[in-house]
Amino acid sequence: MIITSPKMLSHVIREFRYKDNISQTDIAKQTGIKQATVSAFENTPESTKMETLFKILAALELELVVQPRPTSINAKQSPQNNFVAEPTSTYNSDDDGEIW
Repeated sequence: MIITSPKMLSHVIREFRYKDNISQTDIAKQTGIKQATVSAFENTPESTKMETLFKILAALELELVVQPRPTSINAKQSPQNNFVAEPTSTYNSDDDGEIW
């Protein structure tokens, strides 16, 4: 999944939380942060500390993977300079081709 904003990231993380039937209170208890902090991340992620983000990710058994955007320059790199592993995620798309 390609994430392009803090709000999009918080939305995706919230969806994983919903899917696993985990409450904000459950996350708070597991991480030692307040439930209000979890809520603030989901609603206004722009002001969330990185430490808080990673605590929430860990509680949901999620990880953050960063890789270069595909460009013609990246495609021409020699194999010795290609140090980023290929993503292992599966991508889904709807009828309009939007990835989710």
